[in-house]
Amino acid sequence: MKNILTIAGSDSSGGAGIQADLKTFLAHGMYGLSVVTSITAQNTNGVLKTKDISASMVKAQLEALFDDIRVDAIKIGMVSKKSTILEIVKILKNYPDIPVVLDTVMVSSSGFTLLKNSALRVFIEELMPRATLVTPNIPEASKLLNMQISSVKDMKIAARKIRSSFKCQSVLLKGGHLEGDAVDVLYDGKKISTFKKRKINSNNTHGTGCTLSSAITVNLANEKSLKESIKNAKGYVRKTIKNGFIIGSGVGQLNHCYKRCRHE
Repeated sequence: MKNILTIAGSDSSGGAGIQADLKTFLAHGMYGLSVVTSITAQNTNGVLKTKDISASMVKAQLEALFDDIRVDAIKIGMVSKKSTILEIVKILKNYPDIPVVLDTVMVSSSGFTLLKNSALRVFIEELMPRATLVTPNIPEASKLLNMQISSVKDMKIAARKIRSSFKCQSVLLKGGHLEGDAVDVLYDGKKISTFKKRKINSNNTHGTGCTLSSAITVNLANEKSLKESIKNAKGYVRKTIKNGFIIGSGVGQLNHCYKRCRHE
């Protein structure tokens, strides 16, 4: 069994962040490890409040795990402040062969800022170059590049710019915010690949970005190619949406364990 580490924030509603990551790892038959970077008070209507874990505690969590347990792949989500990012980078420098999927969590879907502006420079200069793959959505890519992205053509330009400007190995730019079919664009430094599917008409989409990046991570841990990892992950996320359910008055949940359980 592979051991997969998520470094991310906690979602009290259970649909995104650490909770979504651990569910995804388990659904793929892998053992989940976690380092909590922030606690969020949120429900199906959005994020209400956040409280960062101290950088020293993030460091202690990381050291405890790496001193004792083999880590086969890493997914990084919400890392809101500079000092936390620097502690994560210190660890990553010691393990250059471990695949790292970085989900560029900057703003919640309800509009709550999750990455402080004061941390953006170190995020770009120190953390992004350590990533095997970064997975920004269109609003995040637009913020990183100060560029309007309104078409698949724009996405391809943006994916190339992100890789060249921020020195990450590969970029998967997610196109779910565009009208029409859902098109994601991968640039691995050599060529552009697109992943196109018809959008699912469902409001059960809380945590899709976290789940996608986690599912890519487990596929990379299984030594799948990057393209195959993304293809498999997208297939998994589509099924979690199709089998999703409602628990509150806002956005519905993904069913991460759709193969094993039904929500009544």
